[in-house]
Amino acid sequence: MIKLFKKDKLWFALLCIVIYVVGFSLADGLSESIEIPKLVTVLFGLVLSLLALGFMRKNELYDYIGLKAFNGSKKDFLWFIPLIIISSVNLWNGLTLNETTLVSVLSVVSMCFVGFLEEVIFRGFLFRGMCESSIKKAIIVSSLTFGMGHIVNLLLGAPVFDTLLQLIYASAIGFCYTAIAYRCGSIIPCILSHIAVNSLSIFATEPTMQMSIIIALLQTVISISYGLWILRGKCADEN
Repeated sequence: MIKLFKKDKLWFALLCIVIYVVGFSLADGLSESIEIPKLVTVLFGLVLSLLALGFMRKNELYDYIGLKAFNGSKKDFLWFIPLIIISSVNLWNGLTLNETTLVSVLSVVSMCFVGFLEEVIFRGFLFRGMCESSIKKAIIVSSLTFGMGHIVNLLLGAPVFDTLLQLIYASAIGFCYTAIAYRCGSIIPCILSHIAVNSLSIFATEPTMQMSIIIALLQTVISISYGLWILRGKCADEN
């Protein structure tokens, strides 16, 4: 893998995306087949996360990927207030326990792995690899690829309308996360926000179609505005 990474970082990132998407889709299917939702998904997420961490540690890629703390002042942390708003989106329509306790716990754990792996792949390997040729193109491709990747939810039985909305606001959030990764040099805030969004979605109350549109619109506007603001400003650890 390291040979491919050194030879062509873009193809390496695309291979990671394929392994991630196909692997999690198959794991979800296997979990359903044994009638314990997310069990196999959690195990796959754990193995893939450990492999990713091992690969990055062995090849000293933590700083390259952005797995480092944000070394800003207390004032600099005000940059992340809009990120807290984005992270709380699934609280806006109320919370409820949609599944059994076991399934809820497994779902939360799997979402933690999803948040970590997607940020490492999209804001780490893909974005950093493309930055070597064009930063603007890297920001656009990383954002849109992240958003379009959610189309796989259709294969898992997600409603078409909800998925189309998700493609839009996920691309906007992807842009916001990419802006943070670029200007602040760390993907840790993105990982934490991503995990919060995904985990809280498990307990979110099903919104009406009108509320879904409103929430998607607000997410999109806030994320794009926040991303543009970050790109125009600068963080303490700017690259």
